[in-house]
This record gives sequence, C-alpha cells and structure tokens, in this order.
Amino acid sequence: MPPSPVTPDQALAFGIVGVTIAMFVWGRLPYDLVALLALLASVVAGLVPAERAFLGFADDVVILVAAALLVSAAVAKSGIVETALRPLLPRLRGPASQVPVLAGMVMLLSGFVKNIGALALLMPAAFQLARRTGGSPSALLMPMAFASLLGGLVTLVGTSPNIIVSRVRQEVLGEPYGMFDFAPVGIVIALAGLLVLSFAWRLLPGGRHGAAGAPPIADYTAEALLPEGAAPPAADVAALQAMGQGVQVVAVIRERFRRLPPAPGLALRPGDRLLLRGEAEELERLVARAGLQLAGERQAAKAAAAEAGVVEGVVTEASPLVGRTPAELQLAERHGLALLAISRAGRQATRRLAAQRLRAGDVLIVKGEAERLEATLGALRVLPLSGREVALGSRRRSPWPVLVLAGAMLLVGLGLAPVGVGFFGAAVVLLAIRALSMREAYETVEWSVLVLLGALIPVSEAIRTTGGTDLLAGWLAAGLEGMPPLGAIALMMATAMAVTPFLNNAATVLMLAPIAAGLAERLSLSPDAFLMAVAIGAACDFLTPIGHQCNTLVMGPGGYRFGDYARVGLPLTLVVLAVGVPMIALVWPLAAR
Repeated sequence: MPPSPVTPDQALAFGIVGVTIAMFVWGRLPYDLVALLALLASVVAGLVPAERAFLGFADDVVILVAAALLVSAAVAKSGIVETALRPLLPRLRGPASQVPVLAGMVMLLSGFVKNIGALALLMPAAFQLARRTGGSPSALLMPMAFASLLGGLVTLVGTSPNIIVSRVRQEVLGEPYGMFDFAPVGIVIALAGLLVLSFAWRLLPGGRHGAAGAPPIADYTAEALLPEGAAPPAADVAALQAMGQGVQVVAVIRERFRRLPPAPGLALRPGDRLLLRGEAEELERLVARAGLQLAGERQAAKAAAAEAGVVEGVVTEASPLVGRTPAELQLAERHGLALLAISRAGRQATRRLAAQRLRAGDVLIVKGEAERLEATLGALRVLPLSGREVALGSRRRSPWPVLVLAGAMLLVGLGLAPVGVGFFGAAVVLLAIRALSMREAYETVEWSVLVLLGALIPVSEAIRTTGGTDLLAGWLAAGLEGMPPLGAIALMMATAMAVTPFLNNAATVLMLAPIAAGLAERLSLSPDAFLMAVAIGAACDFLTPIGHQCNTLVMGPGGYRFGDYARVGLPLTLVVLAVGVPMIALVWPLAAR
C-alpha cells in the first residue's frame, strides 16, 4: 500500500513538533517556555481549538505528578528511611558492598516515591560512607542515580513516563494501567540492572572528587536537653556518643549551674543539659534518635509554633549581635529566633548557647517564622548562606508520611480509588497533619515539569486528531515490514532511549506513545507491548547527564565528566534492551485483542 499523502494540517502539526524538538535540543530557552510557545502556535494555527487549549493543565497526569512530588518530599522529611538504614551503614566497608546496598535501597524507594527524591534522600549516606572508609563518592553516586531510574520502572507512580503512558492507554484501549501493572517487567529489569551496577562501578575513573561547593562546617555546637520524667536514652556519655557516630559531648550541665566534665563513664540523668559538637546532619540524627530536645527550640516555642524555617547564617561586623549574648538580646522573645547551634572558627563554644557572647564570623543555625525570617536576619545583619539544606531543627521525625503513603498504595492497589485521587488524597492529608508545610509544598512542586506537561498534552493530541500518528505509524509499519515483532518492540524502545536525552522523558512519551499505539494497530499487534517499550526506553537514559534530573544531580558532587556516563551506562542500556524486550513479550501477549 503506497504511503498516504500528508495533509496541510498534518504538515503544520509536524512542523510545530519539529521546531519544538529543535528548540529543546538547542537548549537556549527553558523547556517549559518552549512548550508554552508550541501550545500558542498550535492554537494560532487552529490545530488546537481555543476551548481545549488549557485542558492539559487539568489533566489527571499533571495532578498525579504534583501529588507524587509532595508525598515524596514528606517521606524524605520524616527521616524514617535514614533511621532504618543507620544500623547497616557501619558494616559497609568498601564500594563492593556499598554500591549494591545503596543502589538497591534507592531502587526500592524509587518505586514508591519520586526517583529524584529517593536519590536525594540517600546521597548523604553515600558521602558519609565515603568519608568514613576513605573512598570517593564517585564510585557510589552514578550507580545510585541509575538505580533510581530503574526503580521507577516498577510502579505506576515511580516515574513520569509510566503515568503518561497509562493515560495514552486509556485513550487507546479505554482503561489505564494499574498501580502494579508495570511490576512484572520492571522488577526483572531492575534486578538485572542492579547486578550490572554491582560490578560496573569499577569502570568509573577512580579518585574523582566532586565540586567543592559550599565548604562543610563541621564544628557546630548545639545544646540539648534530656527530657524530665523519662529514662535517659543512654546510660552514660560514652553510650550516647556511640549513638551519634561523630558527635562529641563537650559538657554536661546539671541542676542549672553545675558543669561536669564529659567523662565517658558519667551517668546521665533526666533534666541534664548537653553541649554537643559535630556536623549539623549528625547532630540532627543524634537528637532524633535519642529523643533529645534542642534548647533553642524550647526557648522559642512560640516562634516554632508558626510555619517555621531553618537558616544558616554568618554574623557580620555590623551586626548588633556582636559582643552580646542571645539572653541579653532576648533573641527568642523580641526577634522570634531560636538559636539552635553555633560554629566558631578556631575556637570551640564551651558555654550554654544563651550565654555565648557572639562574634563577627560566627555561623549560626536559627529557626523562626518562615515569612519573617529573611527580614529578621536582615535587620540583625546576619548573612544567610545560600545553597545549603540545613537538617538540624528542620526535620519532622514521624511515621505518618510512610503510613499515609502505604494507605494510598493499598487503596489504589485494591482498586478502591483511582491512582490520581489516591495520591491527591495522600498529599492533602500530609499537608493537613503538617508533615509538609504549605510553603514547603510550593517549593517542592517542580512547576516547570507541570507546565511542560500541561502545554504539550494538547500539542501531542493535535498530532493524533490530524491523523499524524496514524500516518507515522503507517510509515514505520512499512519500514518494519518483514521484521519480527520482537525487533519492532526493540526498535521502539531504542528510539525512546535515543530521543530522551535531547527532549525530556515526559516529552518523549507524549510524542512517541501515540505513535507506538498506532504502529501496533498497523502491525495487528497489541498496543500494550509497544507502550511498555516506550515507557521503559524514555525512563532509561544512562548515556548522558542531561536526559534525567537524577543524572544531572550527581554530576557535580561525583566529579563526573560527560563521557563518564557511557562507561557504566552503555552496558546497562544493552542489558535493559536484552532483558526488557523478551520480558515485555512474555508478560504482554503480542496478539491483538
């Protein structure tokens, strides 16, 4: 059959998509702006009716992606994963054991929370292990990033391509994919990939060190209180320090004024105040694990009752804090600031925080009402340090985010709620119980991704409504004539893998999934196999640092160069193709329904 002629509307739609892809590759304009320009052009050209121009922003997929981001952030804030992982970390003595464990943990988490959230959650553990064992984090970070992509293949909400492909299936077959429809293929690919990563990390260049960024401040001093009326979490100072992994007890203050030297065998009592010294992250872990209460938060309970923020800042020469103590300044009462910790270069803070006479150059961790925090620090001439996420005082240690996520997964898995409603409900519940504040929620949502999706959905539909997907499917079917079905699926997956680095995994699926469904129909095969191939290919960019945020996230900290990704990524890509194609054919019968 000769190929069908291209109609003017089809040519116009293809032209807009082609220019959009070219602008994505050019990279001079933000992805979301390019998508908005494509939508505007489609409306002006009459390809997208004006009354349907903004329906993409109300699409279920946009709401689901936003809800998944919020739930992921709340789980990360809870610290539950770090707590569960802590007993295991001291046993991992080298990359041979660290890579499979950390990659496996990231992979498991990525099936249930956003993969970039899972990666960010466990990256501090990688740095901690590398520092403790004298190794380089470069051996750990890239395998973890790739594992996060593999883990996202297992569930509907693990990665955006799965959500978008589910929507396309609903349009084609009248029913979306379920929460765990991706699991049979995704689990096998993920396990095969984990096996490759457990050995392929050796292909990475050794001795790489990441970008320095902001220098770590390792000598913070915090003041914590052992709660009255409860048994101490540790019998003595030595036992408490063992819980902290790097935190030193500087002094024990008893009965308000008695200062006791921190001898290892000194027994702890309820009501004791402890001066603790260490990194902010380690201090936060010890405070949470031992059930201690930061003295600064106790003094500023009113400030902490509002929506709070935590900031790290440097006391400048012009600050009114210089030469005065927090008690003299009434820092909590007059300014609404809780002083959580202090770092003083060249000298260890040895007094209670309220009695420390502050100096220019001191680095403080303070907590206060989020809306007023910036203005208050400006008035006090304290310069906030940018680019740092402060753990001390900002975590909300609670099992509720994990329980709410599990409840949503259960409802969706049993078919009692649609996946969009289930995760939207989970996000709302977590906001209601303040597992995540509204301010944090707005900061967490990747608005550029939502705009990209909302704008490109009508554009991709224009290709279908003009008959463009059928036309492309016809051309592909003619080119694949005589090729076995497995070859066609492999070609579809490889095409998605090749396109994703230059577009974006969401944009790739929006463009290719309708074409894949049309191609399956032309070949008289089931669309499921081809849709699965597109979803897997779009989610698995292992060759570049630009195709997925997880790859980009580890580039600087790992000290990687562009070409380093192919060292591990190429064998991993070949394994995904070799394992994924036959697994798709096995799980999703190729015969048309």
